Amino acid sequence: MLTVEGISFSYREKPVLKDVNIEVRKGEIIGILGPNGCGKTTLLKLLNRNLKPQKGRVLMEGADLEGMSKRSIARQIAVVPQSNEIRFAFTVRDIVSMGRMPFLDRFQGESGDDTRIVEEAMEKTNIKEFADRLINNMSGGERQRVIIARALAQRPEVILLDEPTLHLDINHQFEVLDLVKRLSKEEGLTVVIVSHDLPMVVKYCDRMVLIHDHKVHALGTPHDVLTPESMRTVFNINAVLEYDGALKALAVKIIGSCSNGH
Repeated sequence: MLTVEGISFSYREKPVLKDVNIEVRKGEIIGILGPNGCGKTTLLKLLNRNLKPQKGRVLMEGADLEGMSKRSIARQIAVVPQSNEIRFAFTVRDIVSMGRMPFLDRFQGESGDDTRIVEEAMEKTNIKEFADRLINNMSGGERQRVIIARALAQRPEVILLDEPTLHLDINHQFEVLDLVKRLSKEEGLTVVIVSHDLPMVVKYCDRMVLIHDHKVHALGTPHDVLTPESMRTVFNINAVLEYDGALKALAVKIIGSCSNGH
């Protein structure tokens, strides 16, 4: 579905990613995790050609993104960026409608189909009642749902989320990730989540990629990847992955920082 083949990238002389290989499978939620500054956001930008790899390539259904137009990529891959701050007084419906732009010819207005798709995207993200509200007057969690609805209106096959819970209260973090998981299951969407928040996202991922020292340190199911050794190496924490009966899912239990000798 989405394949990263031997990607390397540097900013000036500083290497950020070295020989990264990842295969994202159709319909899965895959987490790209690592500490701040490890190259996760750079990798996400390479996945929708916001950056060009200096070595290697990214393939979408076998086609190199390098040979595709931005509009063609936007019809298949949608992005939910790290910041959802919007400076202008747009309504929720205005923002979600922007997701249809890759499908409109210049000077062409929205069709009945576009309007229906926008309404459906608002319904799926439970924001239809806010359609006429100004986005500036909404909470961080509500705004994040609007941005996800905009991504859904693109009718993509893949959604890339960059630190989707970063500026949210903890209850809104769960709301947003629950929504993403539900949409993935109901719509068959492929979801790539970039995050440094290991305990929060672990229960939502089918597979995980740990980035360390500019490379893929581990790739596989949470059970395979999140060994005490890997978490010590990548996150500098003493932690274990265990089954949480209350969550009915695997959870990361952090014992302490390696730096403090805990």
